[in-house]
Amino acid sequence: MYFKQITVPGLGCNSYVIGCPGARRAVVVDPKRDVQDYLDISRDEGMKITHIIETHVHADHVSGNLELKSRTGADIYYSEHAPVTFEHKALKEGDIIEFGMVKLEILYTPGHTPNALSILVTDKARADVPGLILTGDLLFVGSIGRPDLAGAEILEEQVKNLYESLYQKLGRLPDYLEVFPAHGQGSLCGKGLSAMASSTLGYERLTQPLLKLPSFDAFHEQIAGGFPVRPKSFTHIIQTNTHGAPLLERCPLEQTLNPDEFDRIRREGATVIDTRDTASFGGFHIPGAINIGFEKQMANWIGMVIEPLDNLLLVVDDREKYDLMTTELHRIGYDHIFGYLSGGMSAWIAHGMPIDSLSPISAQGLKRQLDNGNSGRVVDVRTPEERQQGFIPDSIHVPMTDILAEGLELPEDEEVIVVCGTGYRANIVASRLKQDGFSHVHSLAGGLTAWGNAGYSLTV
Repeated sequence: MYFKQITVPGLGCNSYVIGCPGARRAVVVDPKRDVQDYLDISRDEGMKITHIIETHVHADHVSGNLELKSRTGADIYYSEHAPVTFEHKALKEGDIIEFGMVKLEILYTPGHTPNALSILVTDKARADVPGLILTGDLLFVGSIGRPDLAGAEILEEQVKNLYESLYQKLGRLPDYLEVFPAHGQGSLCGKGLSAMASSTLGYERLTQPLLKLPSFDAFHEQIAGGFPVRPKSFTHIIQTNTHGAPLLERCPLEQTLNPDEFDRIRREGATVIDTRDTASFGGFHIPGAINIGFEKQMANWIGMVIEPLDNLLLVVDDREKYDLMTTELHRIGYDHIFGYLSGGMSAWIAHGMPIDSLSPISAQGLKRQLDNGNSGRVVDVRTPEERQQGFIPDSIHVPMTDILAEGLELPEDEEVIVVCGTGYRANIVASRLKQDGFSHVHSLAGGLTAWGNAGYSLTV
């Protein structure tokens, strides 16, 4: 049996190719939207992709099922309970898909969503019993799926489903089964996910507190609150996956835009995403631009800050970065990409176009202002857990997710210095505050990392 896990760093999405080289057939489970990896495997291993199986309707990334079907002709399969409106085949509890040495058995395991499946996988060349299970977003390595994404109105039902799927459905399965989930570290479909690619049922039962509770009431008390932030992109992604994502060839054509063309689209209401590093953006940028640079969880930050249906313009260092950025955007359903600024900010400035600045402040500069009682308002946008490890004296704490959701309740003419761990999140928040009308916004260059390296202490 052929088995391959394919991971999208940052989003933490896992997809799988399961095949039988002898039968020359393969299944893809939970495909990402950019499907070339699967086509390469199909070609290199000599296996035709005949089935595309979704463990559930995903909330955090757009599926590549229709893209892959358009290239291979493979059938798409969902749970019989899935509300998808495009052509697919239904799977129910106990269904078997079998070819060559591969046997897949379907389990109905709702909880993360009402339409979730898990898949028992048997390699018949080795044994007649399953050796591994694809758990979708039910059970992760080090965590379990969150039950709130399907909506508050069915949360109680989902918590009950989650308990029954984990404790009863999976509870009947042997400890030795290897667990391969649909997500890993970086995903917002659970919290505290491990960086490990797989585990076993036995090890997860031994080590996860949520799998060792004495009753449903105890489980309910632990699980029914404190969910991770829900990015604004999730609703759009669910709708896209329900009705079918457009093929990538139908998305707007890529365009290299000169400053005049770029500015015209910007003035018509497009959102400018500037992907440069924090220092470059802080020095000068296009007015109203949002700074979201390249890092592992970039797609999650985009999903929190940018509206999914916005028309988008990109400021990138080069064409390679543009291609990488468009791939990240397509993965989360941000398809209205109208091009990038040819020549970058140098061309923009040389053309006499308007610029703005965050006027980043150094650790030494902020320390002098604090000592003189002239620091404005220092806003720490890290998580509560990070804040507990220490903070700059006299700073206030407003987590980034709160500011993005509700704004910052300070006068717009007050000086604001935004602080995070390295400066990355501070620039996102600072650029958002500038968009909201704050006129005196700075970010701490290098964040608390620079503050500590400069020899300054934190309050604990």
